[in-house]
Amino acid sequence: MTNESTQTKYFYITTPIYYVNDKPHLGHTYTSVACDVLARFKRLDGYTVKFLTGTDEHGLKIKQAAEKAGIETQIFTDGVSQNFRDLVQLMNYSNDDFIRTTEDRHKIAVQALWNELIARDEIYLDKYAGWYAVRDEAYYTEDELKDGPNGKKIGPSGAEVEWMEEESYFFRLSKWGPKLLEYYAAHPDFVMPESRFNEVKSFVKSGLRDLSVSRTAFDWGVKVPGNEKHVMYVWIDALTNYITALGYPNKTDEMKHMWPNAIHMVGKDILRFHAVYWPAFLMAANIPLPRRIFAHGWWTIEGEKMSKSLGNVIAPQDLVDRYGVDASRYFMLREVPFGSDGDFSHEQAVNRINADLANGLGNLAQRTLSFIYKNCDATISGAVPEKLNQDDAEFLAKSSMKFLYEMVLPLMEQQRFDKALELIMQAVYAANAYIDKEAPWALKKTDMDRMNTVLYNLCTSIKSIAILLQAFMPDSAARILDQLDVPMEERSFDCISHEIPAGTKILQPQGIFPRIEKQEAA
Repeated sequence: MTNESTQTKYFYITTPIYYVNDKPHLGHTYTSVACDVLARFKRLDGYTVKFLTGTDEHGLKIKQAAEKAGIETQIFTDGVSQNFRDLVQLMNYSNDDFIRTTEDRHKIAVQALWNELIARDEIYLDKYAGWYAVRDEAYYTEDELKDGPNGKKIGPSGAEVEWMEEESYFFRLSKWGPKLLEYYAAHPDFVMPESRFNEVKSFVKSGLRDLSVSRTAFDWGVKVPGNEKHVMYVWIDALTNYITALGYPNKTDEMKHMWPNAIHMVGKDILRFHAVYWPAFLMAANIPLPRRIFAHGWWTIEGEKMSKSLGNVIAPQDLVDRYGVDASRYFMLREVPFGSDGDFSHEQAVNRINADLANGLGNLAQRTLSFIYKNCDATISGAVPEKLNQDDAEFLAKSSMKFLYEMVLPLMEQQRFDKALELIMQAVYAANAYIDKEAPWALKKTDMDRMNTVLYNLCTSIKSIAILLQAFMPDSAARILDQLDVPMEERSFDCISHEIPAGTKILQPQGIFPRIEKQEAA
């Protein structure tokens, strides 16, 4: 259901680029699924979409991981980056580009941004001494540190810090505090959710210090133009990926149209880099800012933080093997408000998938279409107008594509995936209640016209639900629409008013969501 304007609508969605020092886990999957759902939803809504993901391959942490593995650094990053490419196929992401920070196009973009900042006197050379966390690739101030085990100091993330001194280039971050606060005030949804935005504002209001943006202690990174004993700070390198993929430093159409409509999805642990440092870099280089940064929460596993030492890290393949791709995607976004922390348990997953998908949507589609196949010569007859009553009107009003779309759209605009899915599931429950009340199996003996009307209304509802769920569960929704014989060109939101033609033939229905037995998931 696109708006009436013939102007092209643009949407750019990015995952954070993932560090290649480890294998993908539930947290990576969660972020990318959310991005994929938004990308698919916007395409269905008539937007020209670019969806970017990729890998962050520079920095001391990665060099150390490669040394520990006894592998040359580039070969190490090639292998681990491939794990994230494999995740694209496994979880059925629809990304348009996959970027690596070791690519030449990216090095060109990062050095161009550096040169622009140098030309504008936003970077200067000095010396730095401070507490550095290798894991976070970040320096922390004394007042941010806590005492850790074995007499070590730890930063706010829990990462150990060590004292480092080296010559460094600095970015004049301190001068951009007032401009950032001014921008935040003028753009109240620049960072979401609101609680995270408040944290960002508090950090900036507390005062910003100039930021060290180069390193000399190691050489795995993008060289500083004109002074190659320095490599760029991993965050100025990594963050630039978002505009590298749009063709920066060239003035491309994508930079013109996509960039003002960009949404960065990030974990809450890297919000400061995206909501403070990145906007400051862009302002300093006179580049417009993205539309929004959304910081989602973390998953714990049955009350415990994910940890290799605890052996509770959930790999994406584990989810797919137990529940299937679409059911896994559904559970992650339905179970927890996006932006809040969530706790994963297999019991919760089984309960949610069985209740909503197997007993809910799957049962609705199976019993409706199987009845039509067996009792109506596999044909969806049209509704008989004089057989429509008040119950039909109320049911259709709340399960029509138009109603569901108009209710879901603002929720998707705010990344409230759980509420969007809850609303769609309410339509599923309403349809199951409707079929129970109307009992087409009884009407078959007494009123065939009324039976056909009820079945047609149910098929209309199922079609509406499946069209909306394409973004969340693309394969499963497509199978439902295939069973309804909905043509491919009739599956976008601008086909909202298109009815199922009377006389539509269906093939023998197949179950979409098998019920999961708890012992299978144990």
